[in-house]
Amino acid sequence: MSATLETTGLAAGTWNIDPVHSEVGFVVRHVMVSKVKGVFSKFEGAITVDEDPLKSKVEATIDASSIDTREAQRDAHLRSSDFFDVETHPEIRFVSTSAARAGDDFKVTGDLTIHGVTRPVDLALELNGVGPDPWGGLRAGFSATTEISRADFGIVFNIPLDGGGVVVGDKIKIYLEIEAVLAS
Repeated sequence: MSATLETTGLAAGTWNIDPVHSEVGFVVRHVMVSKVKGVFSKFEGAITVDEDPLKSKVEATIDASSIDTREAQRDAHLRSSDFFDVETHPEIRFVSTSAARAGDDFKVTGDLTIHGVTRPVDLALELNGVGPDPWGGLRAGFSATTEISRADFGIVFNIPLDGGGVVVGDKIKIYLEIEAVLAS
């Protein structure tokens, strides 16, 4: 085992994302005064950890229609062609291209595809820990964040407000709380 891998405690191999114990969420400004949070309830992915963790790979897919902001009418609008257009673009996808140390944490760069548009993004990644579970498996926890412009992905629908500004902000903060299980 390499010295780099020993410092993380993360075993080389394929780690499958456990969607039951993970969350993919976002935060966006609403009517210029507050923030609305939402999650995607259906997603899958795997982290392929290399002996050198900086050569590891991540691939994940999100079912865009599984968006949930706790408001059915808003969710239906977000699924429409004004936003995600889930009939044409049913998936959101992330494929990593590189990883680097960032202090005690990591920066994972990858290609994010939303609404049929692919752009590079950097995820600030924290390894929260690695340990055994009660069922004989080995689990790892990760937290990651990034911020994107929805306009960069071709999602530009908005409604102007009388006093200036718009109903939906352009900047989207994305957060991931991921628990992954080492495949046997």
